Formats: sequence, C-alpha cells, structure tokens
Amino acid sequence: VVIDGQVQVRPMMYLALSYDHRQIDGRESVTFLVKIKELIETPTRLMLEQ
Repeated sequence: VVIDGQVQVRPMMYLALSYDHRQIDGRESVTFLVKIKELIETPTRLMLEQ
C-alpha cells in the first residue's frame, strides 16, 4: 500500500460475493463490490453520502 508516497506493508481483507449468474449480471456485482470496498476503506463516506 502506498501511504504518503511510501510503500508500506498493511493487512489485507478479501471480499467475495456469491450470486446466481442467471439472475445477476457479473458487471453489476463487480460494481457493487467496488462500492462496498470504497465504503470500507473510507467509513466517513457512509455518513456523508445520501
């Protein structure tokens, strides 16, 4: 992870999603996971977004 221009070792968490491909398009599920990732990385956005 790059923090303040320096490469640093940080713990990582894996995030996965199981779904039925017959019902949900893969692109939409990736968009959902990216949004969840962003909210986990910056929890203050949970309070700021409507």
